[in-house]
Amino acid sequence: MTIRPSQWLPLAAALFLVAVLPSETLAHGVTAGDKGFLQEVSGVLLIPFTYLGAKHMVTGYDHLLFLLGVIFFLYRLKDVALYVTLFALGHSLTLISGVLTGVSVSAFLIDAVIGLSIVYKALDNIGAFRAWFGVNPDARIATLGFGLVHGFGLATKILDYEVSPDGLVPNLIAFNLGVELGQVLALCAILIVMNHWRRTRSFTRHAYTANIAMMSAGFVLAGYQLAGYLILDFA
Repeated sequence: MTIRPSQWLPLAAALFLVAVLPSETLAHGVTAGDKGFLQEVSGVLLIPFTYLGAKHMVTGYDHLLFLLGVIFFLYRLKDVALYVTLFALGHSLTLISGVLTGVSVSAFLIDAVIGLSIVYKALDNIGAFRAWFGVNPDARIATLGFGLVHGFGLATKILDYEVSPDGLVPNLIAFNLGVELGQVLALCAILIVMNHWRRTRSFTRHAYTANIAMMSAGFVLAGYQLAGYLILDFA
Protein backbone atom coordinates (compact mmCIF):
# COMPACT_ATOMS: atom_id res chain seq x y z
CA MET A 1 0.00 0.00 0.00
CA THR A 2 1.44 3.39 -1.02
CA ILE A 3 0.41 6.55 0.81
CA ARG A 4 0.49 9.66 -1.37
CA PRO A 5 1.87 12.92 0.06
CA SER A 6 -1.66 14.37 0.26
CA GLN A 7 -2.66 11.53 2.57
CA TRP A 8 -0.05 12.19 5.25
CA LEU A 9 -2.00 14.94 7.02
CA PRO A 10 -5.04 12.87 8.13
CA LEU A 11 -2.74 9.95 8.92
CA ALA A 12 -0.51 12.12 11.11
CA ALA A 13 -3.60 13.60 12.78
CA ALA A 14 -4.86 10.14 13.71
CA LEU A 15 -1.50 9.16 15.18
CA PHE A 16 -1.26 12.43 17.11
CA LEU A 17 -4.78 12.00 18.52
CA VAL A 18 -3.99 8.55 19.89
CA ALA A 19 -0.62 9.68 21.21
CA VAL A 20 -2.00 12.59 23.24
CA LEU A 21 -5.02 10.82 24.71
CA PRO A 22 -4.82 10.46 28.49
CA SER A 23 -3.81 6.93 29.43
CA GLU A 24 -7.03 6.26 31.37
CA THR A 25 -9.11 6.82 28.22
CA LEU A 26 -7.22 4.30 26.17
CA ALA A 27 -8.59 0.79 25.84
CA HIS A 28 -10.30 -0.33 29.04
CA GLY A 29 -8.91 2.12 31.54
CA VAL A 30 -11.29 4.11 33.75
CA THR A 31 -10.92 7.37 35.61
CA ALA A 32 -9.58 7.38 39.16
CA GLY A 33 -13.02 8.33 40.52
CA ASP A 34 -14.79 5.49 38.72
CA LYS A 35 -12.10 3.05 39.80
CA GLY A 36 -12.55 4.06 43.43
CA PHE A 37 -16.32 3.72 43.11
CA LEU A 38 -16.05 0.19 41.73
CA GLN A 39 -13.70 -0.86 44.49
CA GLU A 40 -15.66 0.63 47.39
CA VAL A 41 -19.37 0.07 46.71
CA SER A 42 -21.42 -3.03 47.48
CA GLY A 43 -25.02 -4.04 47.03
CA VAL A 44 -27.33 -3.67 44.04
CA LEU A 45 -26.73 -0.31 42.33
CA LEU A 46 -28.40 -0.59 38.94
CA ILE A 47 -28.46 3.05 37.85
CA PRO A 48 -24.84 3.86 38.73
CA PHE A 49 -23.57 0.71 37.00
CA THR A 50 -25.73 1.41 33.94
CA TYR A 51 -24.23 4.90 33.79
CA LEU A 52 -20.68 3.55 34.11
CA GLY A 53 -21.32 1.05 31.32
CA ALA A 54 -22.61 3.74 28.98
CA LYS A 55 -19.73 6.04 29.91
CA HIS A 56 -17.23 3.28 29.18
CA MET A 57 -18.59 2.79 25.68
CA VAL A 58 -18.87 6.42 24.61
CA THR A 59 -15.35 7.17 25.88
CA GLY A 60 -13.82 3.87 24.73
CA TYR A 61 -11.79 4.84 21.65
CA ASP A 62 -10.96 1.21 20.86
CA HIS A 63 -14.64 0.28 20.70
CA LEU A 64 -15.55 3.35 18.67
CA LEU A 65 -12.77 2.83 16.14
CA PHE A 66 -13.74 -0.80 15.67
CA LEU A 67 -17.42 0.10 15.25
CA LEU A 68 -16.44 2.78 12.75
CA GLY A 69 -14.55 0.16 10.78
CA VAL A 70 -17.47 -2.26 10.92
CA ILE A 71 -20.06 0.18 9.57
CA PHE A 72 -17.72 2.10 7.23
CA PHE A 73 -19.11 0.53 4.05
CA LEU A 74 -22.50 -0.62 5.38
CA TYR A 75 -25.31 1.37 3.76
CA ARG A 76 -28.41 -0.62 4.72
CA LEU A 77 -29.77 -0.28 8.25
CA LYS A 78 -30.47 -4.01 8.53
CA ASP A 79 -26.79 -4.76 7.80
CA VAL A 80 -25.69 -2.28 10.44
CA ALA A 81 -28.10 -3.87 12.92
CA LEU A 82 -26.80 -7.38 12.14
CA TYR A 83 -23.14 -6.57 12.70
CA VAL A 84 -23.76 -4.43 15.78
CA THR A 85 -25.90 -7.21 17.26
CA LEU A 86 -23.14 -9.77 16.66
CA PHE A 87 -20.60 -7.48 18.31
CA ALA A 88 -22.94 -6.82 21.26
CA LEU A 89 -23.62 -10.54 21.67
CA GLY A 90 -19.93 -11.40 21.81
CA HIS A 91 -19.19 -8.48 24.11
CA SER A 92 -21.99 -9.43 26.52
CA LEU A 93 -21.07 -13.12 26.70
CA THR A 94 -17.45 -12.64 27.68
CA LEU A 95 -18.05 -9.60 29.89
CA ILE A 96 -20.47 -11.45 32.16
CA SER A 97 -18.98 -14.94 31.97
CA GLY A 98 -15.41 -13.65 32.39
CA VAL A 99 -16.23 -11.83 35.62
CA LEU A 100 -18.38 -14.63 37.06
CA THR A 101 -15.81 -17.35 36.33
CA GLY A 102 -12.84 -15.23 37.38
CA VAL A 103 -10.94 -16.07 34.19
CA SER A 104 -8.28 -13.41 33.72
CA VAL A 105 -5.48 -12.59 31.32
CA SER A 106 -3.25 -9.52 31.32
CA ALA A 107 -5.41 -6.55 30.35
CA PHE A 108 -2.47 -5.21 28.34
CA LEU A 109 -2.44 -8.29 26.09
CA ILE A 110 -6.20 -8.26 25.63
CA ASP A 111 -6.14 -4.57 24.75
CA ALA A 112 -3.29 -5.16 22.29
CA VAL A 113 -5.48 -7.70 20.49
CA ILE A 114 -8.29 -5.14 20.46
CA GLY A 115 -5.95 -2.65 18.82
CA LEU A 116 -5.12 -5.28 16.21
CA SER A 117 -8.85 -5.87 15.65
CA ILE A 118 -9.02 -2.27 14.42
CA VAL A 119 -6.08 -2.98 12.10
CA TYR A 120 -7.85 -6.10 10.82
CA LYS A 121 -11.08 -4.26 10.04
CA ALA A 122 -9.28 -1.42 8.27
CA LEU A 123 -7.37 -3.93 6.10
CA ASP A 124 -10.61 -5.73 5.36
CA ASN A 125 -12.25 -2.45 4.32
CA ILE A 126 -9.54 -1.66 1.78
CA GLY A 127 -9.63 -5.19 0.33
CA ALA A 128 -6.14 -6.15 1.50
CA PHE A 129 -6.98 -9.79 2.26
CA ARG A 130 -8.50 -10.32 -1.18
CA ALA A 131 -5.50 -8.66 -2.85
CA TRP A 132 -2.86 -10.46 -0.78
CA PHE A 133 -4.38 -13.89 -0.23
CA GLY A 134 -7.28 -14.12 -2.68
CA VAL A 135 -9.84 -14.63 0.11
CA ASN A 136 -12.56 -12.57 1.74
CA PRO A 137 -12.82 -13.35 5.48
CA ASP A 138 -16.38 -13.72 6.79
CA ALA A 139 -16.99 -10.33 8.36
CA ARG A 140 -19.81 -11.70 10.52
CA ILE A 141 -17.59 -14.28 12.20
CA ALA A 142 -14.80 -11.73 12.66
CA THR A 143 -17.19 -9.21 14.22
CA LEU A 144 -18.54 -11.80 16.67
CA GLY A 145 -15.03 -12.99 17.48
CA PHE A 146 -13.68 -9.54 18.16
CA GLY A 147 -16.79 -8.77 20.20
CA LEU A 148 -15.81 -11.70 22.43
CA VAL A 149 -12.32 -10.24 22.80
CA HIS A 150 -13.61 -6.75 23.58
CA GLY A 151 -15.91 -8.08 26.31
CA PHE A 152 -13.19 -10.24 27.80
CA GLY A 153 -10.90 -7.24 27.99
CA LEU A 154 -13.44 -5.34 30.03
CA ALA A 155 -14.09 -8.38 32.24
CA THR A 156 -10.37 -8.61 32.96
CA LYS A 157 -10.28 -4.96 34.02
CA ILE A 158 -13.31 -5.38 36.31
CA LEU A 159 -11.62 -8.39 37.94
CA ASP A 160 -8.52 -6.26 38.51
CA TYR A 161 -10.65 -3.79 40.47
CA GLU A 162 -12.03 -6.56 42.74
CA VAL A 163 -15.65 -5.43 42.61
CA SER A 164 -17.70 -6.56 45.62
CA PRO A 165 -19.53 -9.89 45.15
CA ASP A 166 -22.55 -8.39 46.94
CA GLY A 167 -25.01 -7.61 44.14
CA LEU A 168 -22.43 -8.54 41.51
CA VAL A 169 -24.75 -10.30 39.03
CA PRO A 170 -27.44 -7.57 38.78
CA ASN A 171 -24.75 -4.90 38.73
CA LEU A 172 -22.96 -6.68 35.89
CA ILE A 173 -26.19 -6.96 33.94
CA ALA A 174 -26.86 -3.25 34.51
CA PHE A 175 -23.30 -2.41 33.48
CA ASN A 176 -23.65 -4.45 30.30
CA LEU A 177 -27.00 -2.80 29.55
CA GLY A 178 -25.27 0.55 29.91
CA VAL A 179 -22.53 -0.58 27.52
CA GLU A 180 -25.15 -1.48 24.92
CA LEU A 181 -27.03 1.79 25.42
CA GLY A 182 -23.78 3.68 25.05
CA GLN A 183 -23.03 1.69 21.92
CA VAL A 184 -26.37 2.70 20.40
CA LEU A 185 -25.74 6.38 21.22
CA ALA A 186 -22.21 6.29 19.84
CA LEU A 187 -23.33 4.42 16.75
CA CYS A 188 -26.09 6.94 16.04
CA ALA A 189 -23.56 9.76 16.15
CA ILE A 190 -21.14 7.84 13.91
CA LEU A 191 -23.89 7.03 11.40
CA ILE A 192 -25.03 10.67 11.23
CA VAL A 193 -21.51 11.80 10.40
CA MET A 194 -20.88 8.92 7.99
CA ASN A 195 -24.17 9.39 6.12
CA HIS A 196 -23.39 13.08 5.66
CA TRP A 197 -19.87 12.29 4.47
CA ARG A 198 -21.06 9.61 2.05
CA ARG A 199 -23.16 12.20 0.22
CA THR A 200 -20.08 14.23 -0.60
CA ARG A 201 -17.46 13.62 -3.27
CA SER A 202 -14.71 13.51 -0.67
CA PHE A 203 -15.92 10.13 0.62
CA THR A 204 -14.77 8.33 -2.51
CA ARG A 205 -11.51 10.26 -2.58
CA HIS A 206 -10.63 9.80 1.09
CA ALA A 207 -12.22 6.51 2.17
CA TYR A 208 -8.93 4.69 1.58
CA THR A 209 -6.99 7.34 3.51
CA ALA A 210 -9.43 7.16 6.42
CA ASN A 211 -8.95 3.41 6.70
CA ILE A 212 -5.17 3.79 6.54
CA ALA A 213 -5.41 6.31 9.40
CA MET A 214 -7.67 3.95 11.34
CA MET A 215 -5.25 1.06 10.77
CA SER A 216 -2.35 3.23 11.97
CA ALA A 217 -4.29 4.17 15.11
CA GLY A 218 -4.90 0.47 15.76
CA PHE A 219 -1.18 -0.26 15.50
CA VAL A 220 -0.41 2.59 17.90
CA LEU A 221 -2.99 1.33 20.40
CA ALA A 222 -1.59 -2.20 20.15
CA GLY A 223 1.98 -0.96 20.54
CA TYR A 224 1.01 1.16 23.53
CA GLN A 225 -0.51 -1.85 25.29
CA LEU A 226 2.39 -4.17 24.46
CA ALA A 227 4.80 -1.61 25.82
CA GLY A 228 2.77 -1.41 29.00
CA TYR A 229 2.81 -5.20 29.29
CA LEU A 230 6.59 -5.40 28.88
CA ILE A 231 7.29 -2.47 31.21
CA LEU A 232 4.76 -2.99 33.99
CA ASP A 233 3.95 -6.71 33.98
CA PHE A 234 7.65 -7.60 34.03
CA ALA A 235 8.74 -4.75 36.29
